[in-house]
Amino acid sequence: MSELVVTLIRLGYLVLLWLLVLSAIGVLRRDISGTRVLARGSLTGRASRRTSTDAPGRGRGRKRGQPTRLVVTGGPLTGTTIRLGESSILLGRAPSSTLVLDDDYSSNRHARIFPADGGWYVEDLGSTNGTWLGSTQVLEPTPVPEGTPIRVGQTVIELRR
Repeated sequence: MSELVVTLIRLGYLVLLWLLVLSAIGVLRRDISGTRVLARGSLTGRASRRTSTDAPGRGRGRKRGQPTRLVVTGGPLTGTTIRLGESSILLGRAPSSTLVLDDDYSSNRHARIFPADGGWYVEDLGSTNGTWLGSTQVLEPTPVPEGTPIRVGQTVIELRR
């Protein structure tokens, strides 16, 4: 082999080595910084941004006296409120969730709260530790009465007016 070919192979290996080092640094940086968590009470959720022009209780298909917000009553995010809109609310550790739970006992996509038939339902999405409505484990989509606690890992939430 000529010296030019050997030099090009050495440069190629050097470039690959640097790409490996930079990708490892990127992974470490993401692991150290973790998921971005907003201050308590500032999380309004994607569902409320879509319907922010609607007054509470005036959404299409929503009956008078129906819950208008989801409130975290227990766990690390106590005090966080999300206005209920017409779309479902995804609960879990994944950054794409509507309510991101910083909880080792919750799954990435743990549960979903969604409107249907004029009411709100909770559905477990195959989580490891389960979703609980009051003292009953949720095994299928279940209607959620206002004020009944929903437990997802260490986090407790309720639907309120």
